[in-house]
Amino acid sequence: MADPLVVGRPDLRAAIDQVRGGIERACARAGRRSNEVVLVAVTKTVPIEAIRVARATGLEHFAENHANELTEKAPLVAATWHFVGKLQTGTAPRVSDHADVVHSAEPGQALERVAARAARRGKQIRCLVQVDFTGRRQGVSPKEVEEFLRTAEGLAGIELVGLMTLPPWMHDPEATRPWFARLRELRDQLRENRPGLSELSMGMSGDYEVAVEEGATMVRVGTALFGPRPPGRVPDSDGSPGGRGPC
Repeated sequence: MADPLVVGRPDLRAAIDQVRGGIERACARAGRRSNEVVLVAVTKTVPIEAIRVARATGLEHFAENHANELTEKAPLVAATWHFVGKLQTGTAPRVSDHADVVHSAEPGQALERVAARAARRGKQIRCLVQVDFTGRRQGVSPKEVEEFLRTAEGLAGIELVGLMTLPPWMHDPEATRPWFARLRELRDQLRENRPGLSELSMGMSGDYEVAVEEGATMVRVGTALFGPRPPGRVPDSDGSPGGRGPC
C-alpha cells in the first residue's frame, strides 16, 4: 500500500531520511556521534496513519503539544511519547497518563498534578525544565532555574533530566545559535551539582542542525517531516508558525 499523503508531504520516508542525514552531518561537524541525538517527531494535526508510517521507518519518539491529541494517539502507536506543550491543571492527568517525557516543566499546580498522578500509578516521567531567556514566553527565567530545581526535585513521580528552550522565531538558523549556546552553558553549570541533568531539548525544523552543533540531545521536528501545518494555526511547539517559513 502506498504511503498516505501527509499534510503536504507525500514522501514521508524521504523526509525522515533527510532529517536524519542533517543530524548526522551536524554531529560530524561538531565531533559528536549521531546516536547522541534523539529525533522527536512533532505530530500535531498529523493523522495516525502517517505516524504509523513514521514508526515503521524506525522512529521511536513522537510528541504532541495538546493533551487531547496525545490522549488519542499514544494508545494507538507503541512508542516513546513526549509532551511539548504548556502544562495545564485541567489536562495534567491526561498528560501524566500518556506522556513518557515532558519538555515544558515550570512552577505551578499543573506539574504537581502530573507528578502526583504518576506517583500514584507507579510511573516515573522524565521532565525537562523549560527555560525562557526572552522574558516573554512560558517557562522559568535562567536566574530562577536552580531554585525551581530544588523545589521540583521533591516531587515523586517525575525525574528532572535536562533543560528545554524555544528561541524567538527567526528566518536565519544561525541567529538561533546564541540561544542554544546559552542553554548548554546553563546546563553545564547546573550539572556541577546535578550530574543527572544531561538532556538539552532544543532545535526545530529550521534550525535543528545548529542546535545539534551546540549540543542538543533532543531535537523537536515537525514541519520538516510532515509538511506545513494548515494555515491560520497558532505557532507549533516545533517552532513552525502555522506553515509560515521553512520550519
